[in-house]
Amino acid sequence: MSRRVLVTGIGVAAPNGLGVKEYWNSTLEGRGGIAPLTRFDSSRYPSNLAGQILDFDPAEHLPNRLLPQTDVSTRLALAAADWALTDGGVDPAGMVDYDIGVITSNAAGGFDFTHREFANLWSKGPEFVSVYESFAWFYAVGTGQVSIRHKLRGPGAALVAEQAGGLDALGHARRTVRLGTPLVVAGGVDSAFDPWGWAAHLSSGLTSDSDDPERAYLPFDGEARGHVPGEGGAFLVIEDEQAYLRRGESTAYGELAGYAATFDPPPGSGRPPALRRAAELALADAGLAPSDIGVVFADAAGTPELDRAEAAALTQIFGPHGVPVSAPKALTGRLLAGGGPLDVVSALLALRDGLIPAVPYTGETPAAYGLDLVRAVPRETTARAALVLARGRWGFNSAVVVKATDRG
Repeated sequence: MSRRVLVTGIGVAAPNGLGVKEYWNSTLEGRGGIAPLTRFDSSRYPSNLAGQILDFDPAEHLPNRLLPQTDVSTRLALAAADWALTDGGVDPAGMVDYDIGVITSNAAGGFDFTHREFANLWSKGPEFVSVYESFAWFYAVGTGQVSIRHKLRGPGAALVAEQAGGLDALGHARRTVRLGTPLVVAGGVDSAFDPWGWAAHLSSGLTSDSDDPERAYLPFDGEARGHVPGEGGAFLVIEDEQAYLRRGESTAYGELAGYAATFDPPPGSGRPPALRRAAELALADAGLAPSDIGVVFADAAGTPELDRAEAAALTQIFGPHGVPVSAPKALTGRLLAGGGPLDVVSALLALRDGLIPAVPYTGETPAAYGLDLVRAVPRETTARAALVLARGRWGFNSAVVVKATDRG
């Protein structure tokens, strides 16, 4: 179990950029993707800002035969997985099909697709419901479609843990590689911006009611008032180090060095939330001490109660102002299962380039939080390891540790 597991390819579909280069440039420059929702008329809803992907034409990225059978989230997943394989120099046709697995996370399923078919059922009749409804709605369809498209027959799985699920997919991929599968395509993508999906977002009671895209989602800010939902995410090629060396074709972004997941105790138990425990377990799994971590990519919920709880966990581990904290999701919104993998991408690129992305919006972090939040402009760093945190509704907590490598 001492085998190193590397990230050797990345594919990104984010509200502020398609592809690694565009996303990272936008993030460092503080260009966001939050704007009024345009998928339908949301003017009567209490919240109408979203992190939408507006420049993705599925017909430019996918075969025509896939378009009638896929939801928005599945199309984004297929594209991001393809970009990750290409970025990593992976040609599945030249490898043993059972040596490549696919592990994904999705929190919402094919909302837009299935509700469109529901409308056909109710207004026209069952004969007008697409035969693809039998699977296009399902949480595991991303794993299935990516596997089918690239003929990948290795271990497959789909995990559901809301915002924490994407990190769980990466952690499970790491475990799968260490158990003998040379390479796994893993990550998460979500999209739920039809009327029903939007109502599901708002049902949390945690979304911002601001109509100002630059003030709506303010994690760890004195004026925090909730989060903005987003869509998209990222896929990563997770690979055994020796398999990577045998291929000798890709760029290693870094090492997926540690992972852990915990579950919060029930409300009223008097026991503390388990986010701190997840972080400590991930550090132990990576064989690192808190002093080895040069930056934390926070869950950054954007509500005072949840921000205070996360700040408390971080100060208990690192001490007050003990580590720089970044929250690039302020530019994209919270992407559910896609949020964790996208933060891992940001962490790997920050270690590679020596730059921590900033929360671009002016404001102040409450002194009681004790956080060193990177604001306004990116901060130079010599960090060699980063901690990424994610929390899902109903008690899920996940943590991933990534390390820089000398390979690249």
